[in-house]
Amino acid sequence: MAALLDASARAHAARVALEWDGGVLSYAELDGRACALAGALDARGVRPGDRVAVAIANRWEFVVAVLGALKAGATVAPLDPLLTADERAAIVSDLAPRLVLDDAPAEATTWKSGEPRGPALVLYTSGSTGRPKGAVLSHTALVFALRSWAGPVMALTPADVVLAALPLSHSYGLNGALLAPLLAGATVRLVERFTADGVADLLARGEVTVLPGVATMFRRLLDLETFRGGPGLRLALSGAAPCPWDLAEDFRARTGTRVLRGYGMTELFRPISYLASDAEDRPDAIGRAVPGVDLRVVDDAGEPVAPGDVGELHVRTPAAMDGYLNAPADTAAVLGDGWFHTGDLASVTADGWVCIAGRKRERILRGGYSVFPPEVESVLLEHPDVAEAAVVGLPHPELGEEVAAFVALRPGARANAAALTAYCRDRLAAFKYPRSVTVVKALPRSATGKVLKAQLTRVIAP
Repeated sequence: MAALLDASARAHAARVALEWDGGVLSYAELDGRACALAGALDARGVRPGDRVAVAIANRWEFVVAVLGALKAGATVAPLDPLLTADERAAIVSDLAPRLVLDDAPAEATTWKSGEPRGPALVLYTSGSTGRPKGAVLSHTALVFALRSWAGPVMALTPADVVLAALPLSHSYGLNGALLAPLLAGATVRLVERFTADGVADLLARGEVTVLPGVATMFRRLLDLETFRGGPGLRLALSGAAPCPWDLAEDFRARTGTRVLRGYGMTELFRPISYLASDAEDRPDAIGRAVPGVDLRVVDDAGEPVAPGDVGELHVRTPAAMDGYLNAPADTAAVLGDGWFHTGDLASVTADGWVCIAGRKRERILRGGYSVFPPEVESVLLEHPDVAEAAVVGLPHPELGEEVAAFVALRPGARANAAALTAYCRDRLAAFKYPRSVTVVKALPRSATGKVLKAQLTRVIAP
């Protein structure tokens, strides 16, 4: 990956690589700073194959740290700046990095990129077991993913300016809004924190041509009465959470710009998508497999279903992770036969259009972020007043889903919903803690003791 980015830097040396409020870096300048970072890592004992964590927000220092670590031959693990101290500590303990970077120097020098002796990335996502899991991505997987992003999905050219308002520590932002554009010689316009007014102003100036976003971002932009997109905007992409058809249509009607919807996850990047060249949109579909990706849909026995029938979606792609770090059982559960078992229910038409019907897993997609109920439940159960806890996702018009919790208290306990919400807020990232907590006498359970979450959702669902 470092060699490909080195080649892009040489080919586009004088072009603007990064732009932000108050500054720019050309490809040559960015490369020089990344070289200096690689040299600094080497001086601090980082060797090819070592892991380096990067805990920096959407600033040029993040980009320099990631590229510099790749130049040093290290495996890069971006950490979400929104994580609490406890959440970050859990990930660092699992990752065991040589270093954690929270800054990067402005110096520039030269450096010969080292030969990697390990994976390119470890990207963490909350695990279904309640602990973080690191998806290990090889250089081969990363290169395939970025070429897919830059080529058929976004059709990037050096003339493009791609807005990077998504969190760059997440797969979607890292690949779609940063690395793929840099590979194509485009300009990345960094935004440290998304605000509808700020992004609308950038688009109105006509500089941005490609807008990777999530449904929440598009909705908040459309909430601005004066928002009309931008004269330079040719393409918007939706990912990380479902983008409703009516939202995509509203955005197109207001701006004249199409939203390319797609499907992916940290472990796979974006194996299903509408492509920049597609002339057709389907309200119920999320696109088709990108070139080089195979799909199958199977029933509960693992047998293929007929086209159009619903079953579990399996994906085979060169961009799939090698596995979860330090979690062989979890890896075998999703990659045992060479196909990634998504846990999502879907149907695929005879001509390849994919429609998602629901999820077998319990992942909640809130505003583009993945939240796994066991992680939130484990925090609630740490409260001395809580005897039982169950967390579900409820439909939300702006965020896609909202996190809702149901708890049963211990005898004599008096904790109320506000206190439990505050307890979670202090211990979980902002996108994870439940906005709704309902105290019930007991959680409904089946004869085998399984919590019947469908019954809970009917308590407060509209």
